[in-house]
Amino acid sequence: MTPEIENAFAAIRAEYGAESLRRVELMLEPGGGGPRHPLQRGAKWILPGLSTSPWHDPHGHPELIPLVRALEAAHPLIRKESTAAWDGHRQAFSDYEHYLTRQQDWKALHLYRGGALVEEAAALAPTAYGVLEDFAVRPGLICPLLESHFSTLLPGAVISPHCDLWNFSINLHLAVDIPEGCAITVAGETRSWVEGECLLFDYSFEHEARNGSRRPRTCLLVDLWHPATTLPERSALTVLITEVRRLMGD
Repeated sequence: MTPEIENAFAAIRAEYGAESLRRVELMLEPGGGGPRHPLQRGAKWILPGLSTSPWHDPHGHPELIPLVRALEAAHPLIRKESTAAWDGHRQAFSDYEHYLTRQQDWKALHLYRGGALVEEAAALAPTAYGVLEDFAVRPGLICPLLESHFSTLLPGAVISPHCDLWNFSINLHLAVDIPEGCAITVAGETRSWVEGECLLFDYSFEHEARNGSRRPRTCLLVDLWHPATTLPERSALTVLITEVRRLMGD
């Protein structure tokens, strides 16, 4: 670890206790994280002691229930505004740049990125922006290392099977506009989005998605801290990944 990481970790331990970062320390050891599911092998970091279930009940984590309920209740307005943004401000949607690739048939309108809300998005998607700000950003549920965006898959688009980098954040999807023929597979189990409802899954497991319809499929994606992570762990992981990215020139 760099001096910056060591100093930050020491300060966190001084505030929360000597054992507060034990799971993070185990994760960083050679072979860290302990045994993992075969379909998590593509992930770089596995924080031990978290749920090993690929799929989560969106209403099963008390910390997340207010956000899930707010998103689902606001779905009609969120869909109306996202459709208007797509129809009238297509230039605001960029090619989605995953850490593995960039896809021209996968478009994104970012609401939160780089550790902050994207203010320009407030005019295009005020309802989603407001729910995100009130129920995810202010309570500290959103992972500042990642993002929230409207994810639009064009007709025929396929997101190839892949694992994301770690298991200490999880991915919430609000199904905004879902034509027939769309599906997502996580750890070998395929589900379809139900419009107006949320899905929640651990994207350290291999997952893929596809739009087999003739019109775009849109979800609102929110990267959240795994509910089983602690406040000191979240602080340490933010410092760690930020420093790793800096060293890699990202």
